[in-house]
Amino acid sequence: MPEPAPLILTLQMDEAAFATFDGLRRRHFPDALNHILAHATLFHHLPGEDPAGVTETVTALARAQAAPEVAVTGVRFTGRGVAYALESDALSDFRQRVAAAFRDHLTAQDRQGWRPHVTVQNKVAPETARALHAALAQDFEPSHFRAPGVLLWRYLGGPWERVATIAFGDAA
Repeated sequence: MPEPAPLILTLQMDEAAFATFDGLRRRHFPDALNHILAHATLFHHLPGEDPAGVTETVTALARAQAAPEVAVTGVRFTGRGVAYALESDALSDFRQRVAAAFRDHLTAQDRQGWRPHVTVQNKVAPETARALHAALAQDFEPSHFRAPGVLLWRYLGGPWERVATIAFGDAA
C-alpha cells in the first residue's frame, strides 16, 4: 500500500497581502507549472497518514498564539526565480513549537534552517529571473501584513488539496 501523500503547512495571509503576492505569481510564474496559489511554506512534509491528528495538534498550538504581524523585508533572487523575504519573530516561534511537536516526523528539508518567503517566480532561465528581480527590487518598499492563521494542505503531486484552515487564537 502506498504511503499517504504528505501534508504541507502554509501561512494564511490577510486578503490584501495574498492578492498582491498571488497577482505577482500569476503574472510571473510559468503557467504550465503554476498549480497552486501564492503561499509561504512553514512545513513541506508533515505526516499524511493522520490528517486529523496533525490538524488537532496545529490547532492547539495556533489557538495559543496571537495572529502574527509579518514583515515583507526584501526581494530575493533564487537563481531561477524570485521570492519576497518575510520576517516575524512570533511566526518563527510558532514554527518552532510545531517543529517540536512533530520532531520525530520531520524531513531533512523541514529540519534545516527556515527562511520564510513567498515565491512569485520559479523554474525560469536565470537571466529572466535576474531581470524580474531587478525590476521588483527597484520599486520595493518594506511592508507588513497580518497572518490570521495557517492552512493545511495535502500534496497531490502538483496541485494541493486544502485539508484545514486553522486560525490563530485572536483571529478565530
